[in-house]
Amino acid sequence: MALTRDEREQFLAEPHVAALAVDAGAGRAPLTVPIWYQYEPGGDVWIMTGLDSRKNQLIQAAGRFSLMIDRLEPTIRYASVEGPVIETTPATLDQLREISARYLPAEKVDGYVDFASKNHGEQVVVRMRPERWVSSDLGQV
Repeated sequence: MALTRDEREQFLAEPHVAALAVDAGAGRAPLTVPIWYQYEPGGDVWIMTGLDSRKNQLIQAAGRFSLMIDRLEPTIRYASVEGPVIETTPATLDQLREISARYLPAEKVDGYVDFASKNHGEQVVVRMRPERWVSSDLGQV
């Protein structure tokens, strides 16, 4: 059964690891990689990635990307969202801390932020406006 707008937005707001997909060009399948993301219901989705990464280069060329999240418990549920890139900006330390805190236990955030800020190179935040959704809850399977 398809999720309502509120259900799918709330589901996307939970800290799932997403599969990001972006057009990889003629003769290639889409690039699909796992990624952390941030989202609040009714807002835009944002991801953080390396400025010079292939992922960012493809996103900038395509001008859009999609995210898909899923879970198996307590029911099989998924949501996929796709839309245009509306902004790409240099990432801040506060944004790195925010997204890290979303996914990591509190006691690991400072260490990860320190490591990532020293080792991951220049990062950008890419914002996407959700335009199209596909979602479902398959019930107790």
